[in-house]
Amino acid sequence: MIKTNDVSRKGLLFNKSLVSTISTYLFLILGLAAILLPMYVTVITAFKTPAETAQDFFALPVTLYWGNFSEVIRASNFIYYIWNSLFITVVSLDGIAFIVPLVSYAVARNFRKVYYKAVYFLFVSGAFVPFTILMVPQIKLMSNLHLLNSWGLIILYWCYSLSEGLLLAVSFIQTGVPIEMDEAAYIDGASVFYTFLHIVYPLMKPIIVSIIIMDTLWIWNDFQLPLLMLNASQKLWTLPLYQYNFQSKYTVAYNLAFAAFLLSMVPIMIFYLIEQKQIIQGLTAGAVKS
Repeated sequence: MIKTNDVSRKGLLFNKSLVSTISTYLFLILGLAAILLPMYVTVITAFKTPAETAQDFFALPVTLYWGNFSEVIRASNFIYYIWNSLFITVVSLDGIAFIVPLVSYAVARNFRKVYYKAVYFLFVSGAFVPFTILMVPQIKLMSNLHLLNSWGLIILYWCYSLSEGLLLAVSFIQTGVPIEMDEAAYIDGASVFYTFLHIVYPLMKPIIVSIIIMDTLWIWNDFQLPLLMLNASQKLWTLPLYQYNFQSKYTVAYNLAFAAFLLSMVPIMIFYLIEQKQIIQGLTAGAVKS
């Protein structure tokens, strides 16, 4: 009787494990399909002629038709909008890569003081405020300052990046950069800024790269802030604004719309692949301490 019960229990455990495994793989397959299917439709439609798109939306193209890309670039000043997005993204990231570590270092090393702790919680709490609450006063303020332009948008990105950036960078400094290194530098006559720039900042490379990757995807794909800040002039549009208006203009010409989407994806995909390798190297270097 005991042996029969043991066999039954083992069979029940095996069935539960099998069901759990099947459920996990089914969930992963559905998630993979949800990602790959839109990518498949985007790629094949971008290389189709208008006639092929009208015949079968999901069929592969007979030949790779490159005319969609040349027409998008020629007819809509696509390169101009790429330049706008690149300029805003690069300048924003340059500022974020310096401002967030600098503020985080000041807060982390003075966290016991009430003022710095209040500043920390003030910035971090900004991540929990819905954008719809900030939208109207933000646009009113930037309009009064005559900053409804690319530079005003960049300043907003610098400010918004402090919410999540401070949360990550302060924790990294407190746990990964010993204060004894600062004290040793002070004994040698180094100033606070010199200590940050030449000792602490290089050690923060893993978390800085992580923040840069996170903010790059956000800034490049952002639609709400550019819509509010740059919609006064078509010359200021970024790629998301261009895609929105292009799609509205060419609602029937799916081959042109998807070609524009694919062209917009290429720069950020290349950047992400490069930075992904760097973040792995940075985390590996930071994992071993002497």
